[in-house]
Amino acid sequence: MKTIGEKFPEFKKEAVVSLEAGKEFKTLTLDDFKGKWTVFFWWPLDFTFVCPTEIVSFNEHFDEFAKRGANVVGASIDSQFVHLAWRNSHPGLKELKFPMLADTSKSLSEELGILEPENKIAYRATFILDPEGTIQHVSVNGLNVGRNVNEIIRILDALQTGELTPCDWVPGQPTL
Repeated sequence: MKTIGEKFPEFKKEAVVSLEAGKEFKTLTLDDFKGKWTVFFWWPLDFTFVCPTEIVSFNEHFDEFAKRGANVVGASIDSQFVHLAWRNSHPGLKELKFPMLADTSKSLSEELGILEPENKIAYRATFILDPEGTIQHVSVNGLNVGRNVNEIIRILDALQTGELTPCDWVPGQPTL
């Protein structure tokens, strides 16, 4: 699995970026996110149960990431067409403020080392990249456990201090 201190892999993938007719899709590369902190998060499959709770939570916290100068990108192994159908059918996904990356070839998930071995679907993996595209945080949950977006924001805050942060540190507290 790719880990802290390693460069995030280069990629070129289709993504759903809008529900507006004719503007739904965009090809994205890693270069689209360089120069800013970026949070990439994977979910196993579209049209499932835990996944939309996470995606909705990331969207509800989107402004918190933006305040920190951070991009948010969601991804799964589903196609951009499946992503679009899901966005159109799920009320909580209609107003997403971040792209849904389609890793249909599973090449990016495989290079990151986050494919579940039996069914070859992505684990619930989160990567926080610094502005140079270096991985600064990785967390992976099993298929049945959703993540805590507030904790991801806390970790981003801690990383952005550039300082040592003690256990249970929260913004506003002193660093070490």
